[in-house]
Amino acid sequence: MPTLVEMLEAGVHFGHKKERSHPKMKDYTFTLREGVYIIDLEKTQDCLKQAIDFLKKQVELGKTILFVGTKRQAKDLVKHTAELAGMPYIIHRWLGGTLTNFETVRKSINEIASIETQMKSPEFANFTKKERKLASDRLEKLENVFGGIRDMKNLPDVVLVVDANREKLAISEAIRVGIPVVALADTDANPEGINYLIPANDDSTKSIDLVLKQISSVLGVKKNVKPAVKENEQKEAEKIKEDK
Repeated sequence: MPTLVEMLEAGVHFGHKKERSHPKMKDYTFTLREGVYIIDLEKTQDCLKQAIDFLKKQVELGKTILFVGTKRQAKDLVKHTAELAGMPYIIHRWLGGTLTNFETVRKSINEIASIETQMKSPEFANFTKKERKLASDRLEKLENVFGGIRDMKNLPDVVLVVDANREKLAISEAIRVGIPVVALADTDANPEGINYLIPANDDSTKSIDLVLKQISSVLGVKKNVKPAVKENEQKEAEKIKEDK
């Protein structure tokens, strides 16, 4: 579990301005400093431990955890963490109905394999240039939206989101179909319906990375994957003042 000093150094404690914060997140704050809420890191520690204990049990039971994080600061880290654990993920955009209309989503996922098979066939060479381009563009579009969940044959057992406010549609769908939600939530989020809330700065790459590394430590490593964020990309992602 990260220490209070480690969380301070990662900026986990920085919330949003009072006018942008959700009143129900006040219980997770320590104070208001110059109009900005400071998150109570002792509560972050406690909540993170509870979330990790829950996720550890789910992994031991062989359950599937769907990672969701579509914001710039989170997507590479979410993909990296999910791939290490061999879990599905969504990092480009949440398509409405992903959970509540999963059978339709599966049809789109199956289309990926169908187009790939078509493009590998000898007959594909006989297609016109326009037809090949249409097939290639369609495959790219489907991969962007569904690539991270193409191997997810059934609904996930848990949904884990980074930025509960941004991913509120994913949380809403999970609640509707009865899937437990683990969420990294800044002070602008509505905590209602979230089973395991982790109060933390979700605009900082360092903060997100610290939390996801703790989660990753209990998921186990299933694959060798490339590093999540290059140094220069991380510096760019740290420019968060305008978001706060």
